[in-house]
Amino acid sequence: MVDEQQFALEDYQVFRTFLNQACGIVLGDNKQYLVANRIRRILEEHQLTTLSALVSRINQRSIPGLREKVIDAMTTNETFWFRDNAPFETLRDVILPRLILEEKRSSLRIWSAACSSGQEPYSISMIFEEFKARNPGVFMRDPEIIGTDISTSMLNNARQAEYDGLSVSRGLTDARRRMFFDELPQGRFRLKQSITQRVSFRPLNLQDTYGSLGRFDVIFCRNVLIYFAADFKADILRRMRNSLNPGSYVILGASESLPAAISELYKMERLSAHTSVYRT
Repeated sequence: MVDEQQFALEDYQVFRTFLNQACGIVLGDNKQYLVANRIRRILEEHQLTTLSALVSRINQRSIPGLREKVIDAMTTNETFWFRDNAPFETLRDVILPRLILEEKRSSLRIWSAACSSGQEPYSISMIFEEFKARNPGVFMRDPEIIGTDISTSMLNNARQAEYDGLSVSRGLTDARRRMFFDELPQGRFRLKQSITQRVSFRPLNLQDTYGSLGRFDVIFCRNVLIYFAADFKADILRRMRNSLNPGSYVILGASESLPAAISELYKMERLSAHTSVYRT
C-alpha cells in the first residue's frame, strides 16, 4: 500500500525539480493529483512510499529504466491525425509548392518534434502523397520525415504503424482512411508502406543536442512548448534555428508564439487565415 503522505508538499517540490531538470517540463502548484494519477502505479510496483524515495532511486540508478519510465508516465501523449488541420493544409498548398516548385530544392527533410505515437509525422507523409497527386509529372524525391520523442514506448508504437479503430477515427476522414490504411482483423488498421517508408523515428530529449539530426527544411514543433518554462522555450527555438537550412520553416501550435528574446532569429509569415509560420 502506498503511504498517504507520498504527495506531501515537500516531496512534490522534490519531484517537480527532478522533472524540470530531466526533461524541461514545468509542473504548476498544486498538481499533486496529476502526479498521483500517473506515478502511483510505479511507486507501488517498486514498493516506494514517497516521491522523494522515487527521485532518490532514480538518482542512484539502482533500478534500470526507472528514470525513463517516470518521464514516460509524466509526458502528455495526447495526439491525433491532422491536429488543427490548417498547418497541414498550409504545408501542402503553400510551403511544399514554394520549396519544390519555386525554389527547386532537390530534397526535403522535415522534423516532427515530440511526435508521440506517430500521428503527426505520418500525417505529414500523407500530405506529401496528396501534393504529388495534385502535381503530376513534377519530378520530386520523397522527403525524409523524422519523428522524435522522449518516450521510447510511444516511439515503439509509432514504428508499428498500427492503430485501433478509436485512434484512426480521431482526425481522419473516411477518404484518407481508405486511401492510406489497410484494414486488419479485430478492428485495427495499418498504414500503407507508401506512407511509412519516408518516415523514421528517433529518441530525443529536447534538452539534448540536435546536431546528430542534421538540417531541415521544415520543423513541426506543435503543442509541446506550452509545457516548458520561457527560457527553455527560447533555448529550444534558438537551437532549432541552427538546425534549419536558410529560408526554412518552423510551425508552432495554435496557442504558441515566438518568445520575444529570440524574435530577431525568425520572420513571422501568415500563410493562411489560420496559420502563421516562422521562417529563417
